[in-house]
Amino acid sequence: MIITVGGQAASGKTTLAKVLAEKLSFKHLSAGVIMREMAKERNVSLIEFSKYAEEHPEVDREIDERQKKLARGDCVVDGRLSRHFLNPGLSIWLIAAAEVRTQRVLRRGERYRTVGDARKDVITRDESERKRYMRYYKIDLGDLSVYDLVINTGRFDIKQMTAIALAAATTLKDRK
Repeated sequence: MIITVGGQAASGKTTLAKVLAEKLSFKHLSAGVIMREMAKERNVSLIEFSKYAEEHPEVDREIDERQKKLARGDCVVDGRLSRHFLNPGLSIWLIAAAEVRTQRVLRRGERYRTVGDARKDVITRDESERKRYMRYYKIDLGDLSVYDLVINTGRFDIKQMTAIALAAATTLKDRK
């Protein structure tokens, strides 16, 4: 079974995907890790690379292809578009208020001069990706109807989110 976890920047995609994969003894894959590695290879920040990707569709295509190649068997894949390129048995989307996501990027060690700069960066990443995905793929990130489960991660901690996701995964797996 493939489970995808998508969501806004700093909504908890990777955190939930890692814990869920561990609980299910599934492999974990991350589109965000792939993108961060690509930015690092080019010696630019994630936001600079995201802006670069707005004009270079080959960036997203490479991320998509790497995911498709790696997503085999039982796995949890985190990435905004993963649900659209894989055939998941369960697809999850995570949301949270910009303030919550800003605090998360600050807690995980990303460096900003001010909290306002961090908030602006979170919102800029969301806008950049929303624009890119609509232009390149005609995918509207605001259309949550394609997801089986939407979780507001500002309301639930990781233990609660995992319990919700595990219940959904177990229910869908038992149906087959």
